[in-house]
Amino acid sequence: KKMDDDDIPQLSSHTLAALQEFYLEQQQREGMKTSQGFNQYSIGSIEEDWQLSQFWYSDETASCLAKEAVLAAGKGGRIACVSAPSVYQKLKEQDGEDFSACILEYDRRFSVYGEEFIFYDYNHPLDLPENLLPHSFDIVIADPPYLSEECLQKTAETIKYLTKGKILLCTGAVMEEQAAKHLGVKMCKFIPKHSRNLANEFRCYVNYASGLD
Repeated sequence: KKMDDDDIPQLSSHTLAALQEFYLEQQQREGMKTSQGFNQYSIGSIEEDWQLSQFWYSDETASCLAKEAVLAAGKGGRIACVSAPSVYQKLKEQDGEDFSACILEYDRRFSVYGEEFIFYDYNHPLDLPENLLPHSFDIVIADPPYLSEECLQKTAETIKYLTKGKILLCTGAVMEEQAAKHLGVKMCKFIPKHSRNLANEFRCYVNYASGLD
């Protein structure tokens, strides 16, 4: 059956105006980047892609989570960011610090980070490069792209494979029971904020004594 015009969702003029403004800002930012010898590591160097269910953390939240990851990893620690690119970008800003990080991400734009980028599709949780040894990361920070038990369960396989023990998970408050079930993590007091407000309440979960309470 042919779709009637009535079936096609119409954007309100308000939404359209907001979208246009967003694209305009984006173009201006793109323009600024080329003119300023842009720092590839700063947040915003890769824009969030809503089609991939990406929502960047606010600058403050990304910094806070990056700091927590560094502390939890300890001196010379290794940190894996699974679908949490804004935290990875914050880690990269802290140049010369005594830790290493890698990013497992579906969005191939992050391949600009070279060898630290690992293409990752949660549908194939253990389809990982051979040089990514099991239990080789001091902490894994993960933010599954979708609020579904299937997505959490599959991402959990990856997390458990990578971590020596410590897990920092960011996901919706509605996932609390599943997070406990699949990863043994508990909700912390810290509330992560996103650069654009999401409808779902987001929380952080850990399985160790963190600085997020």
